[in-house]
Amino acid sequence: MLARRASLKRETLHTDFLTPPVLKESMLVLEKLADVKAISQGGYAQAERCRISVGHPEELTSDPDIISALSIKGNFQFEPCSHGDFLGSILGTGIVREKLGDIILQGEQGAQIVAVPELVEFLMSTLVKVRNVPVTCTKILLISLDYEPPRTKSFKTIEASLRVDALASAGFKISRSKLVNMISNGDVCVNWIPVTTKGTTLKSGDIISVSGKGRLKIGEINSTKKGKFAVELILYL
Repeated sequence: MLARRASLKRETLHTDFLTPPVLKESMLVLEKLADVKAISQGGYAQAERCRISVGHPEELTSDPDIISALSIKGNFQFEPCSHGDFLGSILGTGIVREKLGDIILQGEQGAQIVAVPELVEFLMSTLVKVRNVPVTCTKILLISLDYEPPRTKSFKTIEASLRVDALASAGFKISRSKLVNMISNGDVCVNWIPVTTKGTTLKSGDIISVSGKGRLKIGEINSTKKGKFAVELILYL
């Protein structure tokens, strides 16, 4: 639909920020179309969440200016905040997730975020606190984004099944009953897609994200002699 409009009207159209699975699928489809060109941008080379611009090849000759970056600074030395803390505070201003790209944690300094340009002024005036830490939000250049691969902690768990409720409960140290409630509320995603049932089976490489708790990757899976599963869990810190 977006590609057809871009081709017929010879105008460049832009998506919101897309999750990695949707981004990959969309780019594969768009690259097969001869009459349009597609560019994905997330603010920096390793970005997970990106926007796609679709336009006529003669019109779309450079990257459109549809990505902005902001720095969120505060004293997080005595109250470290997680990815979920920053995301929750930003969404608490009323912004929807699709208008926000990646969040790059900066340790005690705060974080850098990527967003649509039209929300920069709003965020600068509205985002004044992350959890209990007062913050200032300023616009920065995209080249100032300081990405480092996330720190992780790996550990093993022995589980009777590979269901999402079992593995997420073990990974995030949440009771199974609480996790089931979070699934019902739409707060648990696998590969950026909300799961609707606790019985969803996971495989190596899957990424679980739980609202307010962070992200967990499923590593190597081996069967035990007693018919259970020895699962490597990789927690993003």
